[in-house]
Amino acid sequence: MAPTVPWPILVARLSMWALACAGLLVTLSRWAVGRALRRPAPGAPGRSVVPTLVRLGPTFVKSGQLLSTRSDLLSPASCAALAQLTDRMAAMPAGDVRRALAKAYPDGRPWPFAEFDYTAVASGSIAGVYRARLHDGQAVAVKVRRPGLDRQMVADFRLLGLVARMGERMPGLRGLPAQRMIDQVGPAVLNQLDLAREAVMLERLRLNLGAMVRIPATVPDAAGEGVLVMEFLDGLERFGPASFTRDQRSTIVKQILRAVFQMLFIDGLVHCDMHPGNLYLRTSGEVVLLDAGFVVELSPRVRKLFAQFFLNLALGRPDECVEIVLRSASALPAGADLYGFRRDLSQLVRENHGKRAGQFRLGPFAARLFDLQRRNRISADPEFVFPLLSLLVLEGMINDFDVQVDFQAQSIPALFEALRS
Repeated sequence: MAPTVPWPILVARLSMWALACAGLLVTLSRWAVGRALRRPAPGAPGRSVVPTLVRLGPTFVKSGQLLSTRSDLLSPASCAALAQLTDRMAAMPAGDVRRALAKAYPDGRPWPFAEFDYTAVASGSIAGVYRARLHDGQAVAVKVRRPGLDRQMVADFRLLGLVARMGERMPGLRGLPAQRMIDQVGPAVLNQLDLAREAVMLERLRLNLGAMVRIPATVPDAAGEGVLVMEFLDGLERFGPASFTRDQRSTIVKQILRAVFQMLFIDGLVHCDMHPGNLYLRTSGEVVLLDAGFVVELSPRVRKLFAQFFLNLALGRPDECVEIVLRSASALPAGADLYGFRRDLSQLVRENHGKRAGQFRLGPFAARLFDLQRRNRISADPEFVFPLLSLLVLEGMINDFDVQVDFQAQSIPALFEALRS
């Protein structure tokens, strides 16, 4: 449940917004004047947005990262500007870490660590990860949420919702899907604050995918409020092909795709953040998946639609693909050109079905699909879009790793199993 946010926090956040946005307005004004006078502009306006979002804090960094992938809602230029955001942040001061730990383990609760290293192993906008050792000698990774962040981010989203509702009533802004964007991004971002939820998701993913990838086991007895404790996995290497033979690379890719298609089409519990900071390899070729903050659980209906869409795409059935996309939409506005949308999407499906094995690329296909949806104001349900985005991120990594991989062929067994069940 979201924490109560006192009025002073809301006012403080609104003041912070005003200061940050004032700086952005000055920069944009200079750029506009320079453009009007045909003088060299002091930088594209999109570049000014990124530092402003960073100054505004984790709510805006995380939301911007998610929206950078939503080309069904935003223009390509807006997505490109937001894609510059990174989640890497300066580590918390040791005093902040101690304060967060004191809240997690108050007086009367035993301190579970024999050793605790206050130097961060990793640091993001929401939490830092630290190495520690339990009293039984087990090495653990301790994820500590930044103190005070929960109230700040809830306050931000309440204010964003208010601004979005007001903005959509203003002439010239009525076509902007501001409230829809907040409604879709808000829950995905706020869920990442809930480390108890993340612990549950890690264990469920371990149960589902344990035969294919390694996911760290949690240590629930050592956890506390805003603190997640899990086994420490050492010997991790960044996801890359350099250390492996061609046969090993092929085996690794097939393992990953089996896990992904199991999540998408069979289990319905989908890790939507499989970027290089969360996907690692060990020298043995074992695949390691970390961080279950951004996990989406698909309803049986959406899981079935997802499986049917990919199966009909593989079989070259454009009419069925179009109907599935329309059934999965969260909004079909009055006056939308559904005839044109059906025609263009059918053509897209036919073009991709005609490609030989190994030539199909999800990235260009999804980019055109999202562009069609955005131009026709057909808003996709986030439950349908976020898992697709996880595939897009993964496809780029896998193509660098093994260019011969055939996504469609690898998906067929899981698709048939899902539709049989």
